[in-house]
Amino acid sequence: MTDPLDHTSRCTWCGEEPIYVAYHDDEWGVPEYDSRALWEKLVLDGFQAGLSWITILKKRDNFRAAFEGFDPNRIAEWGEDDIGRLLADPGIIRHRGKIAATITNARAWQRIEQRQGFDAFLWDYVDGKPVQNRFASTAEVPAFTPLSTQISKDLKKAGFKFCGPTIVYAAMQAMGLVNDHLTGCPRHAEVARLAR
Repeated sequence: MTDPLDHTSRCTWCGEEPIYVAYHDDEWGVPEYDSRALWEKLVLDGFQAGLSWITILKKRDNFRAAFEGFDPNRIAEWGEDDIGRLLADPGIIRHRGKIAATITNARAWQRIEQRQGFDAFLWDYVDGKPVQNRFASTAEVPAFTPLSTQISKDLKKAGFKFCGPTIVYAAMQAMGLVNDHLTGCPRHAEVARLAR
């Protein structure tokens, strides 16, 4: 674990705010293999579109409460009343399109989960092994890649919404499908060792 007081060697995007530092040090880039947790990360990155990640991070507990722990099987049963309830919840991002997309995405997740497992669906794109990028500066890190573009297309084909190539790449970073910690960041090597 990176020293919480040492801000000089971390990836520069996380700054010094404790909640952001903890996310960088404990979660970001760690390979995730649980289908539900993978779906949650994709949904939250969809809510981030047009906003900063720190906004989502500060509201994440509220999101988890409002969306019943991001259980896609429960959310798939939701309807217009639930959309109305969430639009009235000041603890989350109140965007009708993103809320409705979450319900649609839960149903799409169910179909993929039943067919092959959402975890297998995503990890198959990288042959089950995280891509170990070796970027020295934030300027080198892409906003999207040909792979995130392909995954985005396939997710949309499967019925997902709010999953463009940039959202998908941010989710891939969060899920650990790619290790985009900078090479000078202590977490780069630590995260690399966590791959199956």
